[in-house]
Amino acid sequence: MTQPEPVAPDDFRGAVGRLPAGVAVVTLRWRGTDHAATVGSVVSVSLDPPLVLFCVHVDARLRDALDEVDTWAVSVLADDQAATADWLASAGRPAFDQLARVPHRAAPVSGAAWLDGAAAWFDCRTTDVHRAGDHDVVVGSVLAVEQGDPTTGGLVHLRGRVRPVR
Repeated sequence: MTQPEPVAPDDFRGAVGRLPAGVAVVTLRWRGTDHAATVGSVVSVSLDPPLVLFCVHVDARLRDALDEVDTWAVSVLADDQAATADWLASAGRPAFDQLARVPHRAAPVSGAAWLDGAAAWFDCRTTDVHRAGDHDVVVGSVLAVEQGDPTTGGLVHLRGRVRPVR
């Protein structure tokens, strides 16, 4: 059997960009500071016990924090929160006061930020971390959950853009 040519990163990025992904923000408190990152990879893993996972780049500040902090929160962004998604995905944003312009409250267990107006929220504790290429897959047990306004839609990432869905 002939070995296939390696897949070019730009070809892979273009193809995977056609896979719609829900948009969420993962937050945690580390060394007295709120840290946040927009992710497009929050996935329900199990109902019993309730588990979710997200993927984070191995060089991200949030990933560094996960070596010391085992609790974190997820805010599933609502259809009107594209600006928040963009802000918390922007490279070079300050390490401090990332959430100063984003209304939020403390999650009940982790104390990490739950973003106001989100479609749903999860409060989690890390159970496993698995290296997968240039990202780590972080699995967490769900400690608390809330749902937002039932008429709220969500955001999806598709073809390099964040789009509202109802």
